[in-house]
Amino acid sequence: MATAATSGRSTARGEGRSAPPPAECRRASAGAAGPSGVAMDYSRFLAEDFDVKEWINAAFRAGPKEAAGKADGHAATLVMKLQLFIQEVNHAVEETSHQALQNMPKVLRDVEALKQEASFLKEQMILVKEDIRKFEQDTSQSMQVLVEIDQVKSRMQLAAESLQEAGKWSTLSADIEETFKTQDIAVISAKLTGMQSSLVMLVDTPDYSEKCVHLEALKNRLEALASPQIVAAFTSQSVDQSRTFVKVFTEIDRMPQLLAYYYKCHKAQLVAVWQELGQSDLPLDRQLSGLYDALLGAWHSQIQWAAQVFKNPCEVVTVLLIQTLGDLAPSLPTCLGSSVERAGPELELPKLLELYAATTHFAKGLEMALLPHSREQNPVKVAELVAAVYGPYKPYQLKYGDMEAKHLLIQMSAVPLEHGEVIDCVQELSHSVGKLFGLASAAVDRCVRFTNGLGTCGLLAALKSLFAKYVSDFTNTLHSIRKKCRLDDAPPSSLFQEDWTAFQNSIRIIATCGELLRQCGDFEQQLANRVLSTAGKYLSDSYSPRSLAGFQDGIPTDKKNSAKNPWQEYNYLQKENPVDYASLMEILYSLKEKGSGSSHSLLSGSRTALMRLNQQAHQLAFDSVFLRIKQQLLLLPKMESWSTAGIGETLTDALPTFSLTPLEYISHIGQYIMSLPLNLEPFVTQEDCALALALHAGKLPFPPEQGDELPELDNMADNWLGSVARATMQTYCDVILQIPELTPHSTKQLATDIDYLINVMDALGLAPSRTLQNVGTLLKAKPEDYRQVSKGLPRRLATTVAAMRGVDY
Repeated sequence: MATAATSGRSTARGEGRSAPPPAECRRASAGAAGPSGVAMDYSRFLAEDFDVKEWINAAFRAGPKEAAGKADGHAATLVMKLQLFIQEVNHAVEETSHQALQNMPKVLRDVEALKQEASFLKEQMILVKEDIRKFEQDTSQSMQVLVEIDQVKSRMQLAAESLQEAGKWSTLSADIEETFKTQDIAVISAKLTGMQSSLVMLVDTPDYSEKCVHLEALKNRLEALASPQIVAAFTSQSVDQSRTFVKVFTEIDRMPQLLAYYYKCHKAQLVAVWQELGQSDLPLDRQLSGLYDALLGAWHSQIQWAAQVFKNPCEVVTVLLIQTLGDLAPSLPTCLGSSVERAGPELELPKLLELYAATTHFAKGLEMALLPHSREQNPVKVAELVAAVYGPYKPYQLKYGDMEAKHLLIQMSAVPLEHGEVIDCVQELSHSVGKLFGLASAAVDRCVRFTNGLGTCGLLAALKSLFAKYVSDFTNTLHSIRKKCRLDDAPPSSLFQEDWTAFQNSIRIIATCGELLRQCGDFEQQLANRVLSTAGKYLSDSYSPRSLAGFQDGIPTDKKNSAKNPWQEYNYLQKENPVDYASLMEILYSLKEKGSGSSHSLLSGSRTALMRLNQQAHQLAFDSVFLRIKQQLLLLPKMESWSTAGIGETLTDALPTFSLTPLEYISHIGQYIMSLPLNLEPFVTQEDCALALALHAGKLPFPPEQGDELPELDNMADNWLGSVARATMQTYCDVILQIPELTPHSTKQLATDIDYLINVMDALGLAPSRTLQNVGTLLKAKPEDYRQVSKGLPRRLATTVAAMRGVDY
C-alpha cells in the first residue's frame, strides 16, 4: 500500500509539472471527498512549489477531530482516495489521447490538400507569365509603328505651324508700313511682336539673317517714334505712360534701350547739380557733401517711383547711381587730384582724409538706404556701386604707405632735439618721446580711417621710416652732448675735479631711453590689436601661410560675396596689389595664431634701434664717470719720475717697500673710486620704472672677465661700480705698459701704487684683475728671480715689464 501511495504521489507530481491536467482531472480534484464527507483539495498537486510533506500534514490537520487517535486509519483512507484519483486521471488521459489520435488523420488530409492547391497555383502563374511574354512579343512591332506614326504627326503639326508663321510673317511685313502710318505705338508693338514670333519659326530659312536685320530696323523706327514720349514720361514721372513703355519694350526685347532713356534723363539732372556745385566757391568737401545729398535724395525718390514701373526697381536705381558717379564732369578723380596738389606735401594726407570722411558718411547713408531692400538687391551691382563710391580714392590708398611716410617725416622734422645747452637737449629728448608715439598713434588712426586696415604694410614701412628718423636725430644729439661735455677729446689733466653734472644728464637720457622702450612695447601691442580688429575680417578661416591654396581661400567667391556686406568689406588691395595683400594675410595669420607674443615682430627693427640708443646712452653715462680717472691715467707714461733718479733715491733703495706711500695720481683715483657708491646710488636707485627698464636692458662696458664667478647683483649701483673698477684696472695696466723705462726706485713705487689700488678694490668687495695682479708680481720680483717668477704668466706681459725694468729676460 505504501508502494502504491508513493507511486501515486510520483505520478501526481510528474503530471502536475509536465503539463496542465485535463478538465476531468481538474473536476475530480475539486469535487473529491473522503468517506467522512470532508472535501479534499487536490489542486495543490499542480503548484510549481508542491511539497509532499506539507500536503500530508495539511491533510491530517483537515481530518475529523475524532480520528485524531486513529492516524493509521486516516492515512489508509487518504491513500485510498489518492488511488481513486489516480485512476480517474489515467482514464481522462487515455480518453484525451484517443480523441487526438482520431483527429490527426483529418489534419494531415487538410495539409495535403493545401499543398496540392499551392502547386496548382504555381503552374497557373507560369502559364500567365508565358502568355504575357508572348503577347508583348507579338505586339512590339505594332507599338513601334504607332510611335513612328505619332512622330510623323508631330512633325506635320510643326510644319503646319511653321507654314502658318511664315505666312503670318509675310502678312505682317506687308501691313507694317500701314501700321507705322497710324503712329499708334501699341498697335505697332503688337505687329512687331507677331513678326518676332514668326521669325523664331524661320531660323532655318535661307533669308533668316535678312529678316532679322529688317525686324531690328523696324524696332529702331518704333524706338525713334516713341523716344520723345519716353523722355517726357520719364521726366514727368508719369507712372501710367512709363508702364506702357515698359510693357512695349519688354515685348520687343528692347528693355535695355528703355532703361538707357531712363538713366539718361535722371543722370543729366544729377550731373547738372554737380556742375552747379563746381562753379560755386565752396571747398571740395562741401561740394562732395552737396553731391552726395543729391544722390541720396535721388535714391529715396526714385526707388518709390521705380517700384511702380519696373520689375527690379532696386537694381535699376543702383545702376543709375553707378552711371552718375562715373559720368560726372569734371570727374571725381580729377577734382581729388587738384585738391591734393593744391594742399601741398605737408597737408595732402590730411586733405585726403577730410574728403574721404565726406565719402564715408555718404556710403554709410547709402548702405542704410539699401538695407530695407536687401532681398531685392543684385549683389554684383551693389559691389559695383561700392567700387564707384570709393574708386576715386583707390590710387591714393595704394600709395598710402609712401604718403604716410612723407607726412610723418615732415612732422618729425618739426620736433627739435638739438639745443645750445646740454640741459636743454636732455629736456627736449625727454619731451620727444610723447611726440614720437603721438605721431605713430595718429598714423595708425589714419591707416584705419583711410584704408580700413588694408594699408597695414604701408603703415609699417612708414613707422619704420619714422623711428629711423627719430633714432638718427637722437644719435646726433648724443654725439653733440659728448662734444659739449668733451668726453672724447678731453686733454689729460693733473688737476682732479669731480663733476657729476654730465652723469646726471646721462642718467636722465637713459631714463628717456627706458620710456622709449616701454612705450614701444605698449604701442606694438596696441598696433597688433588695432590691425587684427580692423583688417582681421579679410582673413579666411581656411587660410594657410605661404600656400597657393591658402591665398585662394582668402579670395571671396561670388557666392561668399552674396552673403557678406560689400560696404563693410570693400577690398581694393586684393586685385591691385596681390603681393602686399599676401603679406597682409601673413601678418594677420601670425597675429591671430600666435597671439600677443607675435606683436613684437611688427616693429622688431625699430625696437632694436631703440635698444642701440639705450646702449649709446649707457656708454655716455659711463664715459662721464670714467673721464676723471682716464685723464689721470693718461698722464702716467709721461711722468719723468719713472726714469730719472730723484733726491734721496740712493738712500731709499735699501728701504723696504712698505715705507713708500702711493703717489698723488693713484691716491686721487682711489679716493674717487671709494666715493663712487655714494655718488652713483642716488641716480641709479631712483623709483623710476622707465629708468629701471633701461638699466636692465643696457649693457655696461668692461664686463667681468671670462671665468670669474661673480654673484648676480641686483643693485645697479654695484654693477656700475664694478664696470668702472674693471675699466680703471684695465686702463691702468695699458698705460703702465706704455712707460718706457723704470728705475729700481720707480719700480718699487709703481708696485706700491698697484698695491694701493688693489687694496681699494678689496675694500669695495671687488676682485682685482688678473692682469693687474700679474703686473704687480712682475714689478716686485727681484732681477735674479725674475725668470722664475715670470713662469706661468703671459709671455708678452713678462717681456714688456722686463724691458721697462732693464732686467735680462
